[in-house]
Amino acid sequence: MTASTETLHLQHADHQAHSGAHGWRRWLYATNHKDIGTLYLWFSFTMFLLGGTMALGIRAELFQPGLQFWHPEFFNQLTTLHGIIMVFGAIMPAFTGLANWMLPLMLGAPDMAFARMNNWSFWLLPPAAALLVISLFVPGGAPAGGWTLYPPLSIQAGMGMDLAIFAIHLLGLSSIMGSINIVTTVLNMRAPGMTLLKMPMFAWTSLVTAYLLIAVAPVLAGAVTMLLTDRHFGTHFFKAAGGGDPVLFQHIFWFFGHPEVYIMALPAFGIVSQILPTFARKPLFGYVSMVYAVCSIAILSFMVWAHHMFAVGLPATAQLFFMFMTMLIAVPTGVKVFNWIATMWQGEMTFETPMLFAIGFVCLFTVGGFSGLVLSIAPIDIQMTDTYYVVAHFHYVLVAGALFSLFGATYYWLPKWTGHMYNEKLGKLHFWWSMIWFNVTFFPMHFLGLAGMPRRIPDYPLQFTDFNSVASVGAFCFGLGQLLFLYNVINTIRGGAGRAPARPWEGAHTLEWEVASPAPHHTWETPPDEALVKKGLRAQLLDQDHE
Repeated sequence: MTASTETLHLQHADHQAHSGAHGWRRWLYATNHKDIGTLYLWFSFTMFLLGGTMALGIRAELFQPGLQFWHPEFFNQLTTLHGIIMVFGAIMPAFTGLANWMLPLMLGAPDMAFARMNNWSFWLLPPAAALLVISLFVPGGAPAGGWTLYPPLSIQAGMGMDLAIFAIHLLGLSSIMGSINIVTTVLNMRAPGMTLLKMPMFAWTSLVTAYLLIAVAPVLAGAVTMLLTDRHFGTHFFKAAGGGDPVLFQHIFWFFGHPEVYIMALPAFGIVSQILPTFARKPLFGYVSMVYAVCSIAILSFMVWAHHMFAVGLPATAQLFFMFMTMLIAVPTGVKVFNWIATMWQGEMTFETPMLFAIGFVCLFTVGGFSGLVLSIAPIDIQMTDTYYVVAHFHYVLVAGALFSLFGATYYWLPKWTGHMYNEKLGKLHFWWSMIWFNVTFFPMHFLGLAGMPRRIPDYPLQFTDFNSVASVGAFCFGLGQLLFLYNVINTIRGGAGRAPARPWEGAHTLEWEVASPAPHHTWETPPDEALVKKGLRAQLLDQDHE
């Protein structure tokens, strides 16, 4: 340990005792970025288990043809809530939690910019989740028109839809406040000497994601508010009978929805861009081009929304425009994939659990990207729209993409959070178990979609039986495997495989590894000096020379 890190440890040691309130007050009144990050992460994992249980309800029904367990209406409620809970309750809050925990540590900031707003942005989430769960028990049940809430179904639905609309307002408000905090922290609170182009990649992707959320969350709020007024206040935005247009809703929703896809993907790109250089023991290849690629994806994401709508009868010119723009957005994504591969190329690689999840991400996200490229071709998409091919595509992007990156991030930073090392054998078992059963679950769905099986149906013709049975077995195995992850995390909190050093990974050079493990309650109250910031950059370059 260097003298400067020793000094930092001594500075932080006496603050460990001064963490303010204790017991439930510590969490309810939390303003410390680490506590709030922890709250976000536990909340999102709880939602992941809830949404996953719903997915298992869906797969149990689809194990064989005929109606086994649920009424069709309840089956539709399961598919709808599974989507809303996983997107808004599991993946997005998890990335916000990671940003809260790690950005101040990585940037050398004492905390997030707006500590009390940070508290509020988290505590809006549990009431929103409660509203979604309560919607199952009100007359008419939960919303059942799919997570996209298309009218006319969403206009005709019972009061469960109103609860969902209110929940989406709360979730959107939380996202906007969290994003304002991230933007302000990244732009104003970096350590001396850390210019924008010297930030860790995760800081870049968090910044760009936050800008995207500020831009599109109000659009979603507008869409669901128009639904609400159509339902209760006599407006006709989307009611054809009153001169409205249900397709207008799709335009507004997907103008939010496509940037939203990248809101869930960009932080994952950032995480993988931190993990791969660490375990390949060389700097990220083409850092500046990666930054430009992230920014290009963000800008282009506003120009592709109608590729979700090729089947609604768009003019040919519109179909061509959105088709070509969608193909274009694959270019910066391809740049990132090539850069990740080049980062690993000739590296001194070791395959600890975070590295396995990062490599799994690169492989499977690429598969999901290619199926997306297939769907970008308008005449093909018209055949594939609302089939299981689309379901396979976005689960490769969101489960093998966003979720695998979150697992990788958890294993990567867990020593810093808890001060203990996780069980490596269990971590590797979790990876291989997840990797195999994920593919068993979702790969057959490509074939089902190509054969014409529609989404969101509780029953299906006999010719689809075999692939559905395989997918259902895979889903239950995948789901149960996540309990391994939960066990490993709790075990690590309780002591795990022993004490973690400040820098458990020898190839890690960003600032969060300069503070003790576990990270003290207060860090970087005195900003790190420029020498320390440059030491991390220099260490990466020395790695390069060492090759």
